[in-house]
Amino acid sequence: MLSYPRRKTKKVMVGGLAIGGDAPVVVQSMNNTDTRDADASLRQILQLAEAGCEISRLAVPDMEAADAFARIRRLSPLPLVADIHFDYRLALAAINAGADKIRINPGNIGDPERVRQIADAARKAGIPIRVGVNSGSLKQSLINAHGGVNEAAMTASALDSVAMLERFGFDQIVLSIKASDPALAIAAYRLLSRKTDYPLHLGVTEAGTLREGVIRSAVGIGTLLAEGIGDTLRVSLTADPVEEIHAAYAILKSLGLRRRGPELISCPTCGRTAVDLQKVAETVEEKLKSIRHPIRVAVMGCAVNGPGEARHADIGIAGGKGEFLIFRKGEILRKVPQEEAVKALMDEIDKLCASLN
Repeated sequence: MLSYPRRKTKKVMVGGLAIGGDAPVVVQSMNNTDTRDADASLRQILQLAEAGCEISRLAVPDMEAADAFARIRRLSPLPLVADIHFDYRLALAAINAGADKIRINPGNIGDPERVRQIADAARKAGIPIRVGVNSGSLKQSLINAHGGVNEAAMTASALDSVAMLERFGFDQIVLSIKASDPALAIAAYRLLSRKTDYPLHLGVTEAGTLREGVIRSAVGIGTLLAEGIGDTLRVSLTADPVEEIHAAYAILKSLGLRRRGPELISCPTCGRTAVDLQKVAETVEEKLKSIRHPIRVAVMGCAVNGPGEARHADIGIAGGKGEFLIFRKGEILRKVPQEEAVKALMDEIDKLCASLN
């Protein structure tokens, strides 16, 4: 697989996890639980961790949530980011509660003196700040100065916030510059990446429901990653946050940037297909969710061409009329009836995984 050279960025630490520098692209999500419900939030964090999430973010809208954040952080297996808007006192409380990173938009915190207090507290705690710029919340002065909501206005907003933090002697910064329009997000991140070496958090904000959101995120995030831009990412979906993790790794695996868990490839079917390949592929996909080894599995519809077309797969099946061939690295192992194909494939996968332990 082709490799995609990464843009060199400053390294910052979130808990014990590196973002930027030569670190792998880090996968994040955000809890959709009420942070004030610590038990529900912890349950979701455990689910996210099991799926491969490396950092989760929680909204801290009031002091009750900040108090709950402290308990959640003590018990969380993942580094946690406190998401703060408007009230600098919530940021200070979250830092005291053990946040591993703070996400703010300095522009909506208000008085620069309040931003300075956040920066001082973050420096003392040894944690970074993510500056989050969103196309939907730009200052009107920037919109007027740059002729609309565009990549120039968004980049100027991000750099203004960076300049403010740097004036306060703070440089442990991660930047995001999100838009709901993938084309605008791509243009903004491209421009920002040319103007700063701070690590970038990629995302297409408000991307949509599971199907549409994954497509829009894959276009926006995938394009940037293929250009070497991006150090961490979140796929924002109106769905179970665990689905964000599955989508993130699918994007990264498609570019050869991370390998966690199996990669499933399957053919689109054609007139030669004589088995219910869609049902078989969906069943295999579900069963693969419990596998953690980075193997490539193929489900092909044609027994004639399938093994050859999927010769780079570690293991796979190819359908014929009422039967399937089991193959490994393009070499046929045996033939099984259609009704036994999924079990036979999973048995071979279990053997392969056992050999990798």
